[in-house]
Amino acid sequence: MLRIGLTGGIGSGKSTVAALLAERGAVVVDADRIAREVVAPGTPGLAAVVAEFGEQVLAPDGSLDRPALAAVVFSDPAARARLDAVVHPLVRARAAEALSAAPRDAVVVQDIPLLVETGQAGSYDLVLVVQTDVEERVRRLVGRGLSAADARARIASQASDEERVAVADVVLTNDAGRDELTAQVDRFWAERVEPAGQR
Repeated sequence: MLRIGLTGGIGSGKSTVAALLAERGAVVVDADRIAREVVAPGTPGLAAVVAEFGEQVLAPDGSLDRPALAAVVFSDPAARARLDAVVHPLVRARAAEALSAAPRDAVVVQDIPLLVETGQAGSYDLVLVVQTDVEERVRRLVGRGLSAADARARIASQASDEERVAVADVVLTNDAGRDELTAQVDRFWAERVEPAGQR
């Protein structure tokens, strides 16, 4: 099994890279998707978040009100740390289950936005970082409905590009469009993934 840790800042195009790797045969374990699952209605994770932050983080239908929770944690590092202490162990446990279910000869890509922040870089055979100009990331996030101020706050709450590059085995630059990004993924697969499978 070849384990690849995939990371990049919010709005960098990391999900696009994960999808391209899946097309080439990788098993993708998406930490963001798992993070949503572990706080779905009726889960112990959601109950723990409500116990920590109160009923105001619930939507009328009983689901997690993500904008309300974001308003609390993105401007308050201590609150964010409290949220992380609830959610991260649940995400890691679910990711470990997915990893154990993958075939022994699989290429497993773990898509982890906070790989650097949570100190997990050393857990992987390769760390793949997707990097995009900050202003382009802000533009993308505004296109998804965030205000520019919220977009910048979320970017600032994550590791810097320099911190990600420091742990990267390979850096993909996503500033020139999907075709160029796809070409970089093809090179990565040919140069780093396929040779590893021949050992």
